[in-house]
Amino acid sequence: MTLTSRLDAWSAGSRGPLLAALLALLAGLPGLWTLPPLDRDESRFAEASAQMLESGDFVSPHFQDAPRFKKPVGIYWLQAAAVEATQSLEMRAIWAYRLPSIFGAMAAAAACAWGAAAFLRPGQALVAGGLLGTTFLLSTEANIAATDAVLCGVVTTAMAALARMYLAGQAGAPISWRIKLVFWLTLAASVLVKGPVGPMVAGLTLLSLAAWDRKIIWFKDMGWGWGLVLMMVAVGPWAMAVTVATGGAFWGAAIGGDLVPKLLGDQEGHGAPPGFYAVLTPLLLFPATMLLPAGLAAGWRARAEPSVRFALCWLIPTWLTFEVIPTKLVHYTLPAYGALAWLMARALSEPIGSSARRIGAGLLLGGGLLFAGGVAAVLNVLQWWRFPSIAWAVVAAVLFLVAGVGGAVLLWRRQTQAALATAVAAAIAAHAVVIGALAPSLQPLWVANRAAQALTRAGLSPREGVVPGPVVVAGYPEPSLVFLLASDTVLGDAQDAADAIADGRPVIVEARQEAAFQVALTAKGRAAQSVGAVSGLDYSNNQRAALRLYRPARRIDARRDNGGSPRP
Repeated sequence: MTLTSRLDAWSAGSRGPLLAALLALLAGLPGLWTLPPLDRDESRFAEASAQMLESGDFVSPHFQDAPRFKKPVGIYWLQAAAVEATQSLEMRAIWAYRLPSIFGAMAAAAACAWGAAAFLRPGQALVAGGLLGTTFLLSTEANIAATDAVLCGVVTTAMAALARMYLAGQAGAPISWRIKLVFWLTLAASVLVKGPVGPMVAGLTLLSLAAWDRKIIWFKDMGWGWGLVLMMVAVGPWAMAVTVATGGAFWGAAIGGDLVPKLLGDQEGHGAPPGFYAVLTPLLLFPATMLLPAGLAAGWRARAEPSVRFALCWLIPTWLTFEVIPTKLVHYTLPAYGALAWLMARALSEPIGSSARRIGAGLLLGGGLLFAGGVAAVLNVLQWWRFPSIAWAVVAAVLFLVAGVGGAVLLWRRQTQAALATAVAAAIAAHAVVIGALAPSLQPLWVANRAAQALTRAGLSPREGVVPGPVVVAGYPEPSLVFLLASDTVLGDAQDAADAIADGRPVIVEARQEAAFQVALTAKGRAAQSVGAVSGLDYSNNQRAALRLYRPARRIDARRDNGGSPRP
């Protein structure tokens, strides 16, 4: 039995999607427990989910007193459910909030393999799912408690179901009600997770197919009547509840304050010209990059095949839409990566041409070299040449070089299967070392986490119930500290910190606020005792940060007793 036959046997039936999900789990799992809470989006999402459980308000998410109206409620529900199922709310352990993301990545890989199995050999379908699940972008998003891995999971599932409906319609076969149900349920889920993105991807695909095929007869058998009702039942109650609870303010903020600015300009400075995603894709897709030229070439040559046509109609309009929108973040095109994975797996159905093979080898080699160099560059920027960080950096760089150089050489020699196995295995291991070991060891990156730990060691954490709260943080407004300390943590200024000392509460003061803090203390006739200090890089704004932790000291009084000691 050949290797291809063995792979087909191993991945036949439900085993292919399950194995693809397992690969996504291996690629994304290492950072789940080891990475401290990230600034800023992850900590905002996690804190809002924690406050949802604390308040019992499952309609309107908030970060402290500010409403979180940029995204629908789905991700907060998922994170709250994960926390409720795995830990006490008081723990504030970030790994529980990341569980929906790791499951979203696994769902994306499984759905990609399931959809591809409708038109590829079982082994090739597994390759499609495995390639998606082990991409650098998706396996990184799997470690972040935000919307993007979950969105990729539900959108890829919806598109896999839509592809199966399309292929059945093209063959004149009846469409299973189960596949229709999967499509409409996951489309509804995508709306609850990130609003219009899922329907946009599906709608653009349907319009493109209609324009290409010049017939839409199979559209009528998609279950539009009950499907749209199902979506309304799934989304409608929350939509009405949030409208009533906020007086319609949610829609004004979500559409007018978030969606429209992204469509019209570079919101929050995240602008880039068209072509931004095309330039970054070889890195974000790593190690699947090796098959990218072959996949695109196969897509053009085999465009007459219904399955390839569907993948192109999924990929091209979605990609162009995101390229045109002025606001750009690297993860925006992730819902289209499943189509790329299908085309790359389809390329394995025939020998890869010389040009595609050489370009793919070059892209893989370049990616491996850039990632290996990037590991050293991070240490240099942080000036953190310490053990064990240096050791982990060397291991990660070597693994990236194995993935890039080893995979490229094998692909150049036409050993495609060996190249795939080498590149994917080494890339999974490299990502695991970077996310699971190297990044957590880079102490300058984790200013908030170290500050929270220092408060606990000094017996000053309000979460321990030993001292009164809330803690005041002057000059360091990062949400990770709110998540790590408590929901009522005050992100204030030097005067707020001096008031807290007067009330007997601990404070954290950033160096830029230090002088004003001391002046405010003197004006109040108070003194503060330093109990620790941490410094590092605030990577959210690329500025150095130096925090000093204080507890109340004895009160300064100008009047003294006969012994000359200050009065308490």
